[in-house]
Amino acid sequence: MTATAAATPARLRAATIATFVVFGINGLVFASWAARIPAVTETLGLTPGQMGGLLLCLAVGSLVALPTAGYITERIGAANTVRAGGLLAALAGVGIALSLSAATTVGTAISLFVFGIGIGLWDVAINIEGADVEHRLGRTIMPQLHAAFSGGAFLGAIIGAGLANLGVGLPAHLFVIALVVAVATQWLPRYFVPRIPEPAQPESDVASPKVRSAWSDRRTLLIGVVVLGATLTEGAGNDWIAKAAVDGLEVTEANGAFMFATFVLAMTAMRLFGGRAIDAFGRVPVLRGSMVAAAVGLTVFVFAPTLWLALIGVALWGVGAALAFPMGMSAAADDPKHAAARVSVVATIGYVAFLAGPPLLGFLGDAVGIRVALLAIGVPILVALVLAGAAKPLPKN
Repeated sequence: MTATAAATPARLRAATIATFVVFGINGLVFASWAARIPAVTETLGLTPGQMGGLLLCLAVGSLVALPTAGYITERIGAANTVRAGGLLAALAGVGIALSLSAATTVGTAISLFVFGIGIGLWDVAINIEGADVEHRLGRTIMPQLHAAFSGGAFLGAIIGAGLANLGVGLPAHLFVIALVVAVATQWLPRYFVPRIPEPAQPESDVASPKVRSAWSDRRTLLIGVVVLGATLTEGAGNDWIAKAAVDGLEVTEANGAFMFATFVLAMTAMRLFGGRAIDAFGRVPVLRGSMVAAAVGLTVFVFAPTLWLALIGVALWGVGAALAFPMGMSAAADDPKHAAARVSVVATIGYVAFLAGPPLLGFLGDAVGIRVALLAIGVPILVALVLAGAAKPLPKN
Protein backbone atom coordinates (compact mmCIF):
# COMPACT_ATOMS: atom_id res chain seq x y z
CA MET A 1 0.00 0.00 0.00
CA THR A 2 1.31 3.48 -0.82
CA ALA A 3 0.53 7.05 0.07
CA THR A 4 0.93 10.18 -1.97
CA ALA A 5 4.04 12.26 -1.40
CA ALA A 6 4.32 16.00 -1.85
CA ALA A 7 5.14 17.21 -5.34
CA THR A 8 6.60 20.52 -6.48
CA PRO A 9 4.56 22.55 -9.01
CA ALA A 10 7.06 21.65 -11.73
CA ARG A 11 6.87 17.94 -10.89
CA LEU A 12 3.07 18.08 -10.81
CA ARG A 13 3.01 19.84 -14.17
CA ALA A 14 5.28 17.17 -15.66
CA ALA A 15 3.09 14.43 -14.18
CA THR A 16 -0.02 16.03 -15.67
CA ILE A 17 1.54 16.18 -19.13
CA ALA A 18 2.85 12.61 -18.89
CA THR A 19 -0.54 11.31 -17.76
CA PHE A 20 -2.22 13.19 -20.59
CA VAL A 21 0.15 11.69 -23.18
CA VAL A 22 -0.19 8.14 -21.81
CA PHE A 23 -3.97 8.47 -22.08
CA GLY A 24 -3.48 9.57 -25.69
CA ILE A 25 -1.21 6.64 -26.53
CA ASN A 26 -3.82 4.30 -25.04
CA GLY A 27 -6.44 5.72 -27.41
CA LEU A 28 -4.09 5.48 -30.38
CA VAL A 29 -3.53 1.79 -29.68
CA PHE A 30 -7.21 1.01 -29.32
CA ALA A 31 -8.26 2.87 -32.46
CA SER A 32 -5.46 1.34 -34.51
CA TRP A 33 -7.22 -1.96 -33.90
CA ALA A 34 -10.87 -0.81 -33.91
CA ALA A 35 -10.73 1.30 -37.07
CA ARG A 36 -9.57 -1.68 -39.12
CA ILE A 37 -11.85 -4.39 -37.81
CA PRO A 38 -13.39 -4.68 -41.32
CA ALA A 39 -9.91 -5.58 -42.63
CA VAL A 40 -9.58 -8.25 -39.94
CA THR A 41 -12.92 -9.83 -40.85
CA GLU A 42 -11.89 -9.88 -44.51
CA THR A 43 -8.40 -11.26 -43.84
CA LEU A 44 -9.71 -14.08 -41.64
CA GLY A 45 -12.99 -14.58 -43.54
CA LEU A 46 -15.23 -14.06 -40.48
CA THR A 47 -18.94 -13.36 -40.08
CA PRO A 48 -20.07 -10.64 -37.61
CA GLY A 49 -20.81 -13.34 -35.05
CA GLN A 50 -17.38 -14.94 -35.50
CA MET A 51 -15.78 -11.50 -35.26
CA GLY A 52 -17.75 -11.00 -32.07
CA GLY A 53 -16.21 -14.18 -30.71
CA LEU A 54 -12.75 -12.89 -31.60
CA LEU A 55 -13.46 -9.59 -29.84
CA LEU A 56 -14.64 -11.58 -26.84
CA CYS A 57 -11.07 -12.90 -26.45
CA LEU A 58 -9.88 -9.33 -25.91
CA ALA A 59 -12.72 -8.75 -23.45
CA VAL A 60 -11.93 -11.88 -21.45
CA GLY A 61 -8.27 -10.90 -21.22
CA SER A 62 -9.16 -7.49 -19.81
CA LEU A 63 -11.75 -8.90 -17.43
CA VAL A 64 -9.11 -11.30 -16.08
CA ALA A 65 -6.78 -8.38 -15.36
CA LEU A 66 -9.21 -5.71 -14.13
CA PRO A 67 -10.27 -7.12 -10.72
CA THR A 68 -6.65 -7.29 -9.57
CA ALA A 69 -5.40 -4.15 -11.31
CA GLY A 70 -6.14 -1.90 -8.34
CA TYR A 71 -4.29 -4.23 -5.97
CA ILE A 72 -1.33 -4.50 -8.35
CA THR A 73 -1.21 -0.71 -8.69
CA GLU A 74 -1.15 -0.32 -4.93
CA ARG A 75 1.67 -2.86 -4.62
CA ILE A 76 4.00 -1.69 -7.40
CA GLY A 77 2.65 1.79 -8.19
CA ALA A 78 0.83 3.26 -11.17
CA ALA A 79 4.05 3.87 -13.10
CA ASN A 80 5.23 0.26 -12.97
CA THR A 81 1.73 -1.05 -13.68
CA VAL A 82 1.53 1.10 -16.82
CA ARG A 83 4.96 -0.18 -17.84
CA ALA A 84 3.89 -3.80 -17.38
CA GLY A 85 0.56 -3.32 -19.15
CA GLY A 86 2.13 -1.38 -22.00
CA LEU A 87 4.80 -4.03 -22.58
CA LEU A 88 2.18 -6.80 -22.66
CA ALA A 89 0.05 -4.78 -25.10
CA ALA A 90 3.05 -4.12 -27.37
CA LEU A 91 4.08 -7.78 -27.44
CA ALA A 92 0.49 -8.80 -28.12
CA GLY A 93 0.30 -6.26 -30.95
CA VAL A 94 3.25 -7.99 -32.60
CA GLY A 95 1.48 -11.31 -32.08
CA ILE A 96 -1.69 -9.99 -33.73
CA ALA A 97 0.32 -8.70 -36.68
CA LEU A 98 2.12 -12.02 -37.17
CA SER A 99 -1.15 -13.96 -36.82
CA LEU A 100 -2.92 -11.82 -39.39
CA SER A 101 0.03 -12.22 -41.77
CA ALA A 102 -0.40 -15.98 -41.43
CA ALA A 103 -4.22 -15.65 -41.57
CA THR A 104 -4.59 -17.71 -38.38
CA THR A 105 -7.67 -17.04 -36.28
CA VAL A 106 -6.35 -19.03 -33.30
CA GLY A 107 -3.14 -17.01 -33.14
CA THR A 108 -5.10 -13.77 -33.40
CA ALA A 109 -7.44 -14.88 -30.61
CA ILE A 110 -4.55 -15.74 -28.25
CA SER A 111 -2.80 -12.47 -29.01
CA LEU A 112 -6.00 -10.51 -28.39
CA PHE A 113 -6.40 -12.23 -25.02
CA VAL A 114 -2.90 -11.09 -23.98
CA PHE A 115 -3.60 -7.66 -25.48
CA GLY A 116 -6.69 -7.44 -23.26
CA ILE A 117 -4.66 -8.21 -20.13
CA GLY A 118 -2.16 -5.48 -20.96
CA ILE A 119 -4.85 -2.91 -21.75
CA GLY A 120 -6.77 -3.79 -18.57
CA LEU A 121 -3.76 -3.18 -16.33
CA TRP A 122 -2.82 -0.04 -18.22
CA ASP A 123 -6.33 1.47 -18.11
CA VAL A 124 -6.94 1.06 -14.38
CA ALA A 125 -3.45 2.31 -13.45
CA ILE A 126 -3.68 5.41 -15.62
CA ASN A 127 -7.15 6.26 -14.27
CA ILE A 128 -5.84 5.95 -10.71
CA GLU A 129 -2.91 8.18 -11.63
CA GLY A 130 -5.29 10.65 -13.29
CA ALA A 131 -7.49 10.79 -10.18
CA ASP A 132 -4.40 11.42 -8.05
CA VAL A 133 -3.25 14.26 -10.29
CA GLU A 134 -6.78 15.70 -10.34
CA HIS A 135 -6.95 15.83 -6.54
CA ARG A 136 -3.49 17.37 -6.27
CA LEU A 137 -4.42 20.10 -8.77
CA GLY A 138 -7.69 20.81 -6.96
CA ARG A 139 -9.73 21.05 -10.19
CA THR A 140 -11.52 18.71 -12.58
CA ILE A 141 -9.28 17.38 -15.34
CA MET A 142 -10.56 13.82 -15.80
CA PRO A 143 -12.66 14.73 -18.89
CA GLN A 144 -9.60 16.37 -20.46
CA LEU A 145 -7.51 13.29 -19.72
CA HIS A 146 -10.12 11.14 -21.43
CA ALA A 147 -10.16 13.70 -24.24
CA ALA A 148 -6.51 12.77 -24.71
CA PHE A 149 -7.62 9.14 -25.08
CA SER A 150 -10.23 10.22 -27.63
CA GLY A 151 -7.71 12.45 -29.40
CA GLY A 152 -5.30 9.55 -29.65
CA ALA A 153 -8.13 7.37 -30.90
CA PHE A 154 -9.07 10.00 -33.49
CA LEU A 155 -5.48 10.11 -34.71
CA GLY A 156 -5.40 6.31 -34.79
CA ALA A 157 -8.67 6.20 -36.74
CA ILE A 158 -7.45 8.76 -39.28
CA ILE A 159 -4.19 6.85 -39.70
CA GLY A 160 -6.18 3.64 -40.10
CA ALA A 161 -8.45 5.23 -42.73
CA GLY A 162 -5.47 6.64 -44.62
CA LEU A 163 -3.53 3.38 -44.58
CA ALA A 164 -6.63 1.43 -45.64
CA ASN A 165 -7.13 3.85 -48.53
CA LEU A 166 -3.48 3.40 -49.53
CA GLY A 167 -3.77 -0.37 -49.32
CA VAL A 168 -1.27 -0.72 -46.46
CA GLY A 169 -1.84 -3.99 -44.62
CA LEU A 170 -2.91 -4.12 -40.98
CA PRO A 171 0.11 -6.24 -39.89
CA ALA A 172 2.60 -3.53 -40.92
CA HIS A 173 0.40 -0.93 -39.23
CA LEU A 174 0.36 -2.88 -35.96
CA PHE A 175 4.13 -3.47 -35.95
CA VAL A 176 4.75 0.28 -35.91
CA ILE A 177 2.09 0.91 -33.25
CA ALA A 178 3.62 -1.80 -31.04
CA LEU A 179 7.00 -0.06 -31.22
CA VAL A 180 5.46 3.29 -30.25
CA VAL A 181 3.67 1.69 -27.29
CA ALA A 182 6.77 -0.12 -26.05
CA VAL A 183 8.84 3.07 -26.02
CA ALA A 184 6.18 5.44 -24.64
CA THR A 185 4.93 3.26 -21.79
CA GLN A 186 8.44 2.50 -20.53
CA TRP A 187 9.62 6.12 -20.61
CA LEU A 188 6.69 8.43 -19.73
CA PRO A 189 5.74 6.92 -16.33
CA ARG A 190 9.02 8.20 -14.89
CA TYR A 191 7.28 11.59 -14.67
CA PHE A 192 4.26 10.37 -12.68
CA VAL A 193 3.64 11.92 -9.28
CA PRO A 194 5.96 10.63 -6.55
CA ARG A 195 4.70 8.26 -3.90
CA ILE A 196 6.05 7.12 -0.55
CA PRO A 197 5.36 3.87 1.27
CA GLU A 198 3.05 3.90 4.28
CA PRO A 199 4.14 2.14 7.49
CA ALA A 200 4.09 -1.60 6.90
CA GLN A 201 1.04 -3.45 8.20
CA PRO A 202 0.11 -7.13 8.05
CA GLU A 203 -1.69 -7.96 4.82
CA SER A 204 -4.41 -9.77 6.75
CA ASP A 205 -5.21 -6.52 8.55
CA VAL A 206 -5.13 -4.21 5.57
CA ALA A 207 -5.36 -5.68 2.07
CA SER A 208 -8.36 -8.00 2.37
CA PRO A 209 -10.70 -5.63 4.25
CA LYS A 210 -9.88 -2.85 1.80
CA VAL A 211 -10.89 -4.95 -1.20
CA ARG A 212 -14.08 -6.13 0.51
CA SER A 213 -15.07 -2.59 1.52
CA ALA A 214 -14.75 -1.31 -2.05
CA TRP A 215 -16.84 -4.14 -3.50
CA SER A 216 -19.52 -3.85 -0.81
CA ASP A 217 -19.87 -0.05 -0.89
CA ARG A 218 -23.40 0.65 -2.23
CA ARG A 219 -22.56 3.98 -3.88
CA THR A 220 -19.51 2.54 -5.61
CA LEU A 221 -21.53 -0.38 -6.99
CA LEU A 222 -24.32 1.91 -8.24
CA ILE A 223 -21.76 4.13 -9.95
CA GLY A 224 -20.34 0.97 -11.50
CA VAL A 225 -23.80 0.02 -12.85
CA VAL A 226 -24.24 3.53 -14.29
CA VAL A 227 -20.82 3.34 -15.92
CA LEU A 228 -21.58 -0.18 -17.16
CA GLY A 229 -24.67 1.04 -18.98
CA ALA A 230 -23.15 4.30 -20.15
CA THR A 231 -19.88 2.88 -21.47
CA LEU A 232 -21.61 0.22 -23.54
CA THR A 233 -22.58 2.97 -25.96
CA GLU A 234 -18.93 4.02 -26.24
CA GLY A 235 -17.62 0.47 -26.59
CA ALA A 236 -20.21 -0.44 -29.22
CA GLY A 237 -19.37 2.69 -31.17
CA ASN A 238 -15.65 1.99 -31.03
CA ASP A 239 -15.98 -1.60 -32.21
CA TRP A 240 -18.92 -1.55 -34.60
CA ILE A 241 -19.47 1.86 -36.23
CA ALA A 242 -17.00 1.17 -39.05
CA LYS A 243 -18.39 -2.30 -39.71
CA ALA A 244 -22.04 -1.21 -39.40
CA ALA A 245 -21.43 1.59 -41.91
CA VAL A 246 -19.71 -0.74 -44.38
CA ASP A 247 -22.48 -3.37 -44.11
CA GLY A 248 -25.55 -1.19 -43.56
CA LEU A 249 -24.78 1.81 -45.76
CA GLU A 250 -22.61 -0.10 -48.24
CA VAL A 251 -19.77 2.43 -48.02
CA THR A 252 -16.08 1.67 -48.58
CA GLU A 253 -13.80 0.51 -45.76
CA ALA A 254 -12.08 3.91 -45.84
CA ASN A 255 -15.45 5.71 -45.41
CA GLY A 256 -16.35 3.34 -42.58
CA ALA A 257 -13.11 4.26 -40.82
CA PHE A 258 -13.87 7.94 -41.48
CA MET A 259 -17.28 7.55 -39.84
CA PHE A 260 -15.61 5.99 -36.81
CA ALA A 261 -13.19 8.94 -36.79
CA THR A 262 -16.18 11.30 -36.73
CA PHE A 263 -17.52 9.50 -33.66
CA VAL A 264 -14.15 9.79 -31.91
CA LEU A 265 -13.70 13.45 -32.90
CA ALA A 266 -17.11 14.32 -31.41
CA MET A 267 -16.14 12.53 -28.19
CA THR A 268 -12.80 14.33 -28.09
CA ALA A 269 -14.35 17.78 -28.52
CA MET A 270 -16.98 17.12 -25.83
CA ARG A 271 -14.36 15.86 -23.39
CA LEU A 272 -12.16 18.90 -23.96
CA PHE A 273 -14.96 21.30 -23.04
CA GLY A 274 -17.21 19.04 -20.95
CA GLY A 275 -15.54 19.99 -17.69
CA ARG A 276 -17.07 23.45 -17.97
CA ALA A 277 -20.53 21.95 -18.46
CA ILE A 278 -20.05 19.72 -15.40
CA ASP A 279 -18.97 22.70 -13.28
CA ALA A 280 -21.86 24.81 -14.54
CA PHE A 281 -24.74 22.30 -14.39
CA GLY A 282 -23.51 19.53 -12.11
CA ARG A 283 -22.35 15.98 -12.67
CA VAL A 284 -25.76 14.27 -12.54
CA PRO A 285 -27.64 16.57 -15.00
CA VAL A 286 -24.76 16.34 -17.49
CA LEU A 287 -24.70 12.56 -17.16
CA ARG A 288 -28.44 12.36 -17.84
CA GLY A 289 -28.17 14.75 -20.79
CA SER A 290 -25.33 12.64 -22.17
CA MET A 291 -27.47 9.50 -22.12
CA VAL A 292 -30.31 11.26 -23.95
CA ALA A 293 -27.90 12.54 -26.62
CA ALA A 294 -26.38 9.07 -27.04
CA ALA A 295 -29.83 7.49 -27.46
CA VAL A 296 -30.92 10.03 -30.09
CA GLY A 297 -27.65 9.83 -32.03
CA LEU A 298 -27.69 6.03 -32.01
CA THR A 299 -31.26 5.98 -33.35
CA VAL A 300 -30.42 8.42 -36.14
CA PHE A 301 -27.37 6.38 -37.16
CA VAL A 302 -29.31 3.10 -37.29
CA PHE A 303 -32.20 4.44 -39.39
CA ALA A 304 -30.40 7.07 -41.51
CA PRO A 305 -30.89 6.41 -45.25
CA THR A 306 -27.84 8.46 -46.31
CA LEU A 307 -24.19 8.71 -45.34
CA TRP A 308 -24.44 12.38 -44.32
CA LEU A 309 -27.42 11.86 -42.03
CA ALA A 310 -25.67 8.87 -40.49
CA LEU A 311 -22.63 11.09 -39.87
CA ILE A 312 -24.84 13.52 -37.93
CA GLY A 313 -26.15 10.63 -35.85
CA VAL A 314 -22.62 9.35 -35.21
CA ALA A 315 -21.49 12.83 -34.09
CA LEU A 316 -24.40 13.16 -31.64
CA TRP A 317 -23.76 9.61 -30.42
CA GLY A 318 -20.13 10.55 -29.76
CA VAL A 319 -21.16 13.68 -27.84
CA GLY A 320 -23.44 11.56 -25.65
CA ALA A 321 -20.83 8.89 -25.03
CA ALA A 322 -18.03 11.32 -24.16
CA LEU A 323 -18.40 12.14 -20.47
CA ALA A 324 -19.95 9.08 -18.81
CA PHE A 325 -16.74 7.16 -18.15
CA PRO A 326 -14.62 10.09 -16.90
CA MET A 327 -17.51 11.25 -14.67
CA GLY A 328 -17.73 7.74 -13.27
CA MET A 329 -14.01 7.74 -12.50
CA SER A 330 -14.26 11.14 -10.81
CA ALA A 331 -17.28 10.00 -8.79
CA ALA A 332 -15.46 6.88 -7.64
CA ALA A 333 -12.47 9.00 -6.60
CA ASP A 334 -14.48 11.61 -4.65
CA ASP A 335 -12.95 10.28 -1.42
CA PRO A 336 -9.16 10.33 -2.03
CA LYS A 337 -8.56 7.91 0.85
CA HIS A 338 -10.44 5.12 -0.96
CA ALA A 339 -9.92 6.32 -4.54
CA ALA A 340 -7.62 3.54 -5.77
CA ALA A 341 -9.83 0.66 -4.64
CA ARG A 342 -13.08 2.30 -5.76
CA VAL A 343 -11.74 3.40 -9.15
CA SER A 344 -10.63 -0.19 -9.71
CA VAL A 345 -14.10 -1.53 -8.82
CA VAL A 346 -15.97 0.95 -11.03
CA ALA A 347 -13.53 0.39 -13.90
CA THR A 348 -13.97 -3.37 -13.60
CA ILE A 349 -17.77 -3.15 -13.68
CA GLY A 350 -17.74 -0.59 -16.47
CA TYR A 351 -15.37 -2.57 -18.65
CA VAL A 352 -17.72 -5.55 -18.52
CA ALA A 353 -19.91 -3.50 -20.86
CA PHE A 354 -17.11 -1.68 -22.64
CA LEU A 355 -15.33 -4.89 -23.60
CA ALA A 356 -17.85 -7.73 -23.40
CA GLY A 357 -20.90 -5.89 -24.75
CA PRO A 358 -19.64 -5.24 -28.30
CA PRO A 359 -18.76 -8.91 -28.95
CA LEU A 360 -22.27 -9.92 -27.86
CA LEU A 361 -23.65 -7.37 -30.31
CA GLY A 362 -21.70 -9.20 -33.00
CA PHE A 363 -23.60 -12.42 -32.24
CA LEU A 364 -26.89 -10.51 -32.39
CA GLY A 365 -25.71 -8.96 -35.65
CA ASP A 366 -25.62 -12.40 -37.26
CA ALA A 367 -29.39 -12.58 -36.77
CA VAL A 368 -30.55 -9.05 -37.56
CA GLY A 369 -27.53 -7.26 -39.04
CA ILE A 370 -25.00 -5.36 -36.98
CA ARG A 371 -26.51 -1.93 -37.70
CA VAL A 372 -29.93 -2.92 -36.33
CA ALA A 373 -28.34 -4.89 -33.47
CA LEU A 374 -26.94 -1.63 -32.12
CA LEU A 375 -30.45 -0.67 -31.01
CA ALA A 376 -30.03 -3.10 -28.10
CA ILE A 377 -27.80 -0.48 -26.48
CA GLY A 378 -30.97 1.50 -25.68
CA VAL A 379 -31.74 -0.71 -22.66
CA PRO A 380 -28.52 -0.08 -20.69
CA ILE A 381 -28.64 3.59 -21.68
CA LEU A 382 -32.05 3.79 -19.99
CA VAL A 383 -30.68 2.07 -16.87
CA ALA A 384 -27.82 4.59 -16.70
CA LEU A 385 -30.30 7.43 -17.11
CA VAL A 386 -32.43 6.19 -14.19
CA LEU A 387 -29.51 5.52 -11.82
CA ALA A 388 -27.43 8.61 -12.71
CA GLY A 389 -28.14 10.17 -9.31
CA ALA A 390 -25.65 7.76 -7.72
CA ALA A 391 -22.83 9.86 -9.21
CA LYS A 392 -23.77 12.90 -7.12
CA PRO A 393 -20.57 14.32 -5.58
CA LEU A 394 -19.87 13.45 -1.96
CA PRO A 395 -20.02 16.39 0.48
CA LYS A 396 -16.58 17.81 1.18
CA ASN A 397 -15.33 17.53 4.76
